[in-house]
Amino acid sequence: MEIQEKLLKYKFHFLFALILTLSVSALIYFAPNFLTILAYFWPLFLSTALFLGAVIFLGKTNSLPATDFSGDKAGEGLLDYVAGQPEHAVDSFKSD
Repeated sequence: MEIQEKLLKYKFHFLFALILTLSVSALIYFAPNFLTILAYFWPLFLSTALFLGAVIFLGKTNSLPATDFSGDKAGEGLLDYVAGQPEHAVDSFKSD
């Protein structure tokens, strides 16, 4: 009787292990194999690989043009234009 009482303390653990075992075995039994998945998705894999290859190739072959800037932060002129500050007002702030 003492063994049954000890086992009853772990009844949820046994139930969880049984459910997990049944779930994993059902997943293995009913899931498609890897070649079926690969046969279905090969166009997607191929197009993605070709696109990434083109991006890498164009990134290596195209060099960026030399930018000539006077040490300003990138986009500062655009921010000044959007904010509506004229060029002479911005230059007067920089001279202080």
